[in-house]
Amino acid sequence: MNAPVDVSLFARAAKPLTSYRRYWAARFGTARFLPMSRAEMEQLGWDSCDIILVTGDAYVDHPSFGMAVIGRTLEAQGFRVGIIAQPDWHSADAFKALGKPNLFWGVTAGNMDSMINRYTADRKIRSDDAYTPGDVGGKRPDRAAIVYSQRCREAYKDVPIVLGGIEGSLRRIAHYDYWSDKVRRSIVVDAKCDLLLYGNAERALVEIAHRIAAREPVLSITDVRGTAFVRRPDDPTGQGWFEIDSTSVDQPGRIEAHVNPYQTTSEQAAGQGASCAREDADTGASDVNPGIAPLTFMPNPALKGKLKVPPRERSVIRLPSYEQVRADPVLYAHANRVLHLETNPGNARALVQAHGDGATARDVWINPPPIPLTTAEMDHVFDLPYARAPHPRYADENGSHDGATKIPAWEMIRFSVNIMRGCFGGCTFCSITEHEGRIIQSRSEDSVIRELEAIRDTVKGFTGTISDLGGPTANMYRIGCKSPEIEAACRKPSCVFPGICSNLNTSHEALIRMYRRARGLKGIKKILIGSGLRYDLAVQSPEYVKELVTHHVGGYLKIAPEHTERGPLDKMMKPGIGSYDKFKQMFEKYSLEAGKKQYLIPYFIAAHPGTSDEDMMNLAVWLKKNGFRADQVQTFYPSPMATATAMYHSGRNPLRRVGRDSEPVDIVRGDRRRRLHKAFLRYHDANNWPLLREALKSMGRADLIGNGKHHLIPTFQPLVDGNYTSARRKNSTAARSKPATPAKGRLLTQHTGLPPRVTGTAKPPRKR
Repeated sequence: MNAPVDVSLFARAAKPLTSYRRYWAARFGTARFLPMSRAEMEQLGWDSCDIILVTGDAYVDHPSFGMAVIGRTLEAQGFRVGIIAQPDWHSADAFKALGKPNLFWGVTAGNMDSMINRYTADRKIRSDDAYTPGDVGGKRPDRAAIVYSQRCREAYKDVPIVLGGIEGSLRRIAHYDYWSDKVRRSIVVDAKCDLLLYGNAERALVEIAHRIAAREPVLSITDVRGTAFVRRPDDPTGQGWFEIDSTSVDQPGRIEAHVNPYQTTSEQAAGQGASCAREDADTGASDVNPGIAPLTFMPNPALKGKLKVPPRERSVIRLPSYEQVRADPVLYAHANRVLHLETNPGNARALVQAHGDGATARDVWINPPPIPLTTAEMDHVFDLPYARAPHPRYADENGSHDGATKIPAWEMIRFSVNIMRGCFGGCTFCSITEHEGRIIQSRSEDSVIRELEAIRDTVKGFTGTISDLGGPTANMYRIGCKSPEIEAACRKPSCVFPGICSNLNTSHEALIRMYRRARGLKGIKKILIGSGLRYDLAVQSPEYVKELVTHHVGGYLKIAPEHTERGPLDKMMKPGIGSYDKFKQMFEKYSLEAGKKQYLIPYFIAAHPGTSDEDMMNLAVWLKKNGFRADQVQTFYPSPMATATAMYHSGRNPLRRVGRDSEPVDIVRGDRRRRLHKAFLRYHDANNWPLLREALKSMGRADLIGNGKHHLIPTFQPLVDGNYTSARRKNSTAARSKPATPAKGRLLTQHTGLPPRVTGTAKPPRKR
């Protein structure tokens, strides 16, 4: 067996979470629920809160809810932590409910980006919100992190604001905003927070809390990994750094040759085939990449003569400014690409991006990503005394959480267990890597078993079935690079694309062992796997597939091939459909051996960058050939900072070096074309037949229109009375008078603290 690699190489540079001396307020003990009112504070004997957390979600004290994790982690350090959940943001009054925090505000929009939570992919307002009691929409504002920060400042203007959560992570640099269709400034600038914490922030937040408690000014805390802040260009704290132009690192997998920091600017430019002629400066362009100034360094005089190359820990990469990326989509794609190249905590460098000029000039400074948690630290975080229930405020008079008090996100995860964090898949449309990182952080088997026992013994309504034992991906538990040194130096965006890296340990033995031990627990009748499965990894371990199919599938298993065609799959960084076919064969083989009728639920994306109309047509033909009818279909959703979003905005492919003549990407824009791609996934819906007939004819594929079983859509159109008419009458009043009612599908998404997957689900083949 290849032993899974822990993150010990990274952890050597990090102070353990449990090594801090607890704050004096630890004497008050542990709260059953973190208080949400002054009355609750008084019951705990508190006269004030040290830290107040503001969130856009209802407060559920469970480790799947980020605010609960942060609150309990800070409580374990001895701080008194209060919660203000889903406050009325129209004034600062609701933000004064718990009084003035002694140390700082902690602000987050919630487990989802507030814009993704509020709007559909078609920019229509949602009527529901799974993180709100009663599934009621509209309980949080648009761009909630900014609004909450403003109200906190109004309530108590001298209290530091520390911003975090998924919304902050995805907006830490200038980013394309799908809802306004423009590039917006870094959220650090717009929210006017003192510090932004991106990624899973336990390590950074604990350090910051203790430093502020020791009366260190928040503006002087500029050296914590996983943080971003605003710094004036002339700020003396920014001196002594070697500044590197971003064009020198825009090459994946290459360890760039460090430029001598004592060369003149002309010598540096000449070495790159450019010049520093005055005319270049006048136009603001260079021969290397127009719009980006030539390389400049700020060498530290104290180190002169002692260093031949700038040390990585004192190097900062200058990205194109906000004004540049706003005006030039190519520079936007370039900046996005460089950011993704600098995400490995083992070798990432600081980033800086200018916002404004002249008297208003500010630099948004982004420190390298946080050091991943060790297994012991993961256990510490998940073993904290969570109540594993919504706050009593949300219960009805009988103490239950039903009807108007029911929180759908809680109902979905109440009997599930998160066993790991992170994902090394690198899918371009997904935001997991941008937030949690690509280094897998796993809990110990004992910690997972303890949580299963806690669910069995303490969670109301448990009947013996665990709904999920997974995470962002079901089967990446304790999988990582075989060599810590290689892992720390790697700059690849994915460990499994275009193929599985030879340095990746793909053993599923630890996961199999956990499954077997968990099944053997008294009172546990069934354990299902509800997280998405990485099937190209699973087929590397037939024993795992057999274990999964035999014991942990409740009739349906969801996987995400996303598409069938090579073009869009390459832009997604997903494996070919052949991997799906191989897994399907194994799935059916082991299901047959187990004597079970089980089905795969494949997920697909419509209108992803790089998808042609012909690609969607071929996918529709594949779906019909294989007997699938998609119930839930969502078109591509450009979430902030995702690589696929950079494709969508720029029309370029940032998976390769970006330039004026770099590879163009087919972007699906406009309502009509997006509807067409969605219609191909729902080829069986009569409402879509007129649009599909028109498209197929214009594509020269009228041969797919007919009434045979091999045709994609029929020639007739259903009428109100159930009779049918010729397609030639599709524009008649009768044909349009009553649209067909779409089939209701199962909700097969899991709330994991991340933006929802932009995919659709499909039914198993019908019995003929």
